[in-house]
Amino acid sequence: MNGIFYIETYGCQMNKYDSELMAGLLASKGYGQAFDMEKADIVLINACTVRDHAEQRVFGRLGELKRFKDNNPNLIVGLCGCMAQRLGTEIFHRAPHVDLIVGPDMYRRLPELIQRLNGRPTCDVTPNTRETYTNITPERGTRLKAWVAIMRGCDNDCSYCIVPSVRGPARSRPLSDISHEVNRLVREGCRDVTLLGQNVNAYRHDGIGFGGVLRRLNMVDGNFRMRFTTSHPKDMSREIIDAIAEGGHICEHIHLPLQSGSTRILKAMRRHYTAEEYVNVVRAIREAIPGVSISTDVIVGFPGETERDYEATVSMVESIKFDSAFTFRYSPRPNTDATRLDDNVPEAEKGARLEHLISVQRTITDQKNKELVGQEVEVLVEGESRKGGGQLMGRTRTDKTVVFEGDLKLVGTCIPIRIDRAKGWTLWGKRIETTTSFS
Repeated sequence: MNGIFYIETYGCQMNKYDSELMAGLLASKGYGQAFDMEKADIVLINACTVRDHAEQRVFGRLGELKRFKDNNPNLIVGLCGCMAQRLGTEIFHRAPHVDLIVGPDMYRRLPELIQRLNGRPTCDVTPNTRETYTNITPERGTRLKAWVAIMRGCDNDCSYCIVPSVRGPARSRPLSDISHEVNRLVREGCRDVTLLGQNVNAYRHDGIGFGGVLRRLNMVDGNFRMRFTTSHPKDMSREIIDAIAEGGHICEHIHLPLQSGSTRILKAMRRHYTAEEYVNVVRAIREAIPGVSISTDVIVGFPGETERDYEATVSMVESIKFDSAFTFRYSPRPNTDATRLDDNVPEAEKGARLEHLISVQRTITDQKNKELVGQEVEVLVEGESRKGGGQLMGRTRTDKTVVFEGDLKLVGTCIPIRIDRAKGWTLWGKRIETTTSFS
């Protein structure tokens, strides 16, 4: 065995999937994996760079790792992912105890780079615009749920987003490769597959679009659910909506980032749709897919956002009634065009707007969840509830969290639950003593 590695992940589902890719690559070369950092002699931090706050957290963590390395000089510390790609060798100056820096296109070289260290700091953030990590088996921590990246990179030019500069242009995996991975996962007992892409519904390979991917994977034999993230409103075609509406493995949940309810701000963000066009997409989705849940992302305090612009966002959130929303205050990122705009919204105002929007969405989520009280829902049991008390938790097809009493032997099964209480983001219910199967 070449050594024992430990991977710590910061960021989105794609980062988590990349950590599984790295684990698979290292395991295939004879490295062992530890789930306790103190048992490892190689510690890799896979870090996001989308927001400044995320980077500051990682630098704080790297500072903590220096103490571990002081006690164990042979410990190898590496930084991987988007943050590594953005900062490159600058990290050696800010954290001299880091030995290895690897960008998201260079994971295939990770075992080789570790072997070649010999006490010399090494950095490889070479872009590879054709890398899709085809024919690599990720090393996943659980068999119940899995992420499957169907494409990498992004061709959008959103003025605030750093992803294209650190992840490169969009490139899609062959559908045959994706289908093989999903089939293998289902055979191994996976019950919830999430298809990943920075702009997943822009998938295109050999003339096949994302609607074709959904239809092909919907034909996979087995009991499992299928989800996807993240979608771009401009690419949510009629073909994709119709494919979701056909049901089967495809769950009735769509994450559709809004970002702003003001057409003027959307133009400054270069989102390539108007507020009205976004509303029309949501209307088409809800007409085609009864009971669908829609979640979103919203940014407040973008440069130039007036009170009127912000009120337009709040109004849209109130009228659309999203099931849930991830809300953020604008954070300028280096090398994005938005940094050239006058960031004229005071930080205190950004914070106030964010808190108000969170309050608005919390009320909507609470109301929508209370509408489910008394209804029967199909829940995939995922494990013990973090709320304790011997309770289990699971998710509905519409991606709502349900807490209920039950035995751990139910984990991995799909059971009917009658909802009897709702508060905030969580539903509580009781098991209906019948058996069901996945649809």
